[in-house]
Amino acid sequence: MTEPKPRLLSGMQPSADSLHLGNYIGALLSWKALQETHDAFFFLADLHAITVPQEPELLRANTRRTTAQYIAAGIDPSRSTLFVQSQVPAHAELAWVLNTLTGFGEASRMTQFKDKAAKQGQEAASVGLFTYPILQAGDILLYQAVDVPVGEDQRQHIELTRDLAGRFNSRFGDTFTVPKPYILKDTAKIFDLQNPSSKMSKSAESHAGLIWLMDEPKVTAKKIMRAVTDTDGEVRYDREAKPGLANLLTIFAILDNRSIESVVEEFAGGGYGALKKALAEVVVGTLEPIRARTLELLDDPGELDRILGLNAERANEVAQQTLDTVYDRVGFLRRVR
Repeated sequence: MTEPKPRLLSGMQPSADSLHLGNYIGALLSWKALQETHDAFFFLADLHAITVPQEPELLRANTRRTTAQYIAAGIDPSRSTLFVQSQVPAHAELAWVLNTLTGFGEASRMTQFKDKAAKQGQEAASVGLFTYPILQAGDILLYQAVDVPVGEDQRQHIELTRDLAGRFNSRFGDTFTVPKPYILKDTAKIFDLQNPSSKMSKSAESHAGLIWLMDEPKVTAKKIMRAVTDTDGEVRYDREAKPGLANLLTIFAILDNRSIESVVEEFAGGGYGALKKALAEVVVGTLEPIRARTLELLDDPGELDRILGLNAERANEVAQQTLDTVYDRVGFLRRVR
């Protein structure tokens, strides 16, 4: 008898019409590999997306576009459960229960809320933005996930999830699996091409340093050729002294499936122009098939909706089982059917 695969859950917000290279390298490549070893649940975090204002029709379109990019990048909805968060009502329902177990001071210490609230102003920040780490905890605990692939910046949120799971289990009896963070390698962190001290992010002030998966190949190549480096012209890896070049070398090594040392060795003495030109070819060669497959999938939105519907049923079956147990243990009177 074979051992069941460990459960895994991760997701991204569908808040832009394209994912970027940081999403692809930092998340999707790992997800593609992890679906081989795990019972993987991947979701479109549209409930999280509305913690800041969204245009309704645009959010709907971006949810389909992000779904298509997931699939085009290698997430197989027949082997993994790929679903839209809002199509599984248990996410919002469990979040409310967990809200009642979370201290105000505890939630106030979440550093990502402080950062995001500082950008838009404390008065403009919604209560939803304040409590979204608790919704995130609900996302994870609903599926009894063992592993949660996240970057180092999300470790605090996983610790909150672990605390809430332990608190509920202690008060009401063993109910939740206490998850552990599956911290993605720091080498998978991709930085802005124009500001290599900042992580590549759709919230960047300028998109000149972002490589979007849906960019035209010529646009992608131009952004790489214009990437910030330094003036000494020596090809070597030094994250502190040469952050722009280190970023390009990291991207090259990951996408070409080789070591950074071998990339440095190939281009040592050749200047940055040759490196950038070769990197542009590697990036375009990687992303263009994803872009083409995404556009093909988007030509049939009805089929995308059908796939998401089937996967939502699969997710709902697992999530509802957990929620029923939670409701029973906190003492809710269940409706007779």
